[in-house]
Amino acid sequence: MTDVISEAVAALNEKMGGTGFDGSAKFVIEDEGAIIIDETGAHAGDDDTDVTLTASTETFKAILDGEQNPTAAFMTGKLKVDGDMGLAMKLSGVLS
Repeated sequence: MTDVISEAVAALNEKMGGTGFDGSAKFVIEDEGAIIIDETGAHAGDDDTDVTLTASTETFKAILDGEQNPTAAFMTGKLKVDGDMGLAMKLSGVLS
């Protein structure tokens, strides 16, 4: 697991306040790896999920830091979404 993935897992778990997510989502960080968010919280992994979001390391960090709005990133092509769009929108609340 890369440092980027480790730091992102810690940041996501902190943002979620120790609670899980109703559904399953995967963040694919290009050239780094993948993170799964589900009812147990955030953890490194590459299992099948209800929705997959793909972004560069820079875009993902900007979203986590609150410098990039996830919806705006999607609309400008910086964030790709494959799967349940409704679940992706719910994730936006977790990330902000």
